[in-house]
Amino acid sequence: MDERIREHAEVLVDWSARIERGDDVVMAVSPGAHELAVATAELLGERGANLVTTRSSGEITRAYLRAHDDEFDPDPAHELALYENADAYLSLRGGHNTAATADVPAERRQAQAKATEEIREARMDTDWVSTVHPTRSLAQQAGMAYEEYQAFVYNAVLRDWESLAEEMDQMKGLLDEGSEVRLVSANTDLTMSIEGRTAVNSCASVAYDSHNLPSGEVFTAPYDTSGHVEFDVPMTIHGKRVRDVSLTFEDGEVVEYDAAQNADVIGDVLDTDPGARRLGELGIGMNRGIDRYTDNILFDEKMGDTVHLALGRAYDANLPEGESGNDSAVHVDLITSVSEDSRLEVDGEVVQRNGRFRWEDGFEN
Repeated sequence: MDERIREHAEVLVDWSARIERGDDVVMAVSPGAHELAVATAELLGERGANLVTTRSSGEITRAYLRAHDDEFDPDPAHELALYENADAYLSLRGGHNTAATADVPAERRQAQAKATEEIREARMDTDWVSTVHPTRSLAQQAGMAYEEYQAFVYNAVLRDWESLAEEMDQMKGLLDEGSEVRLVSANTDLTMSIEGRTAVNSCASVAYDSHNLPSGEVFTAPYDTSGHVEFDVPMTIHGKRVRDVSLTFEDGEVVEYDAAQNADVIGDVLDTDPGARRLGELGIGMNRGIDRYTDNILFDEKMGDTVHLALGRAYDANLPEGESGNDSAVHVDLITSVSEDSRLEVDGEVVQRNGRFRWEDGFEN
């Protein structure tokens, strides 16, 4: 086994999920992530955890949804019980086909999402962590040779996370103390309220309310959004390639949308429920170990020189105790580059210009 796979498993179990003896762990394994699953299972055994493994496959999901009608039983008890009794949930992704569910009808996908909201909440109440094992399908999607893609993934995952956490804490402090964020670029001028919200220093550990590996972003839950934003980073959403999305907000809601490719996908997302027309997340990428786009949200949204906004559900970690944020059955991220002709302001003060933060060399005030 490639030693980097064992190192990846160690980061996942010890730094990210913080697994301890006696923890009840559910591990969902994609077909291409077998080696990472083996390395992770060995460590879970050494730590004295209790493991249940499930198979996560786009092809299986496709077969099930296409054969089903739109009448899904709400929150089946056997699945709900699994997550309600779990301490941690580890998602090891890396399938054979990144577009496996592209031909699943949107209304069926929406119906299942609405019918399983309680299951989704139970899963997110665990110490959950999502990561990815480099596969040939993901390398192909990224336009990279397999060995090149492996190096890319491990450069993003095997970081000095403690040092990165210290740097990102500077951005967290600015957002925690701020009331309003403004994002400005050539085709974007968007204003969002963040007063009363708590930013998350997402440094790939549940100890920081961070649930992705790799990570490397600081995010919060905006509201009262107004203005226009364009997203120039192409993405695959529900198995379809989407390019150059534009959104216009009034009174916190999307009132106009468009895209250069597959605009109907964005329309389907927005029509999921009322909360899908509002933002649930503002994220600022800070992982400079991710140096190119790969059409994989787990990596792309963490890349330095990017900002992403998510339509739909807000995370509880960003909200004051007892307060509800934007609620939705979806959480769909869209990414824009801020490397040129752009600035990010907090309460009128420029904190990032052309991709450089104010504490970095090369920042121009």
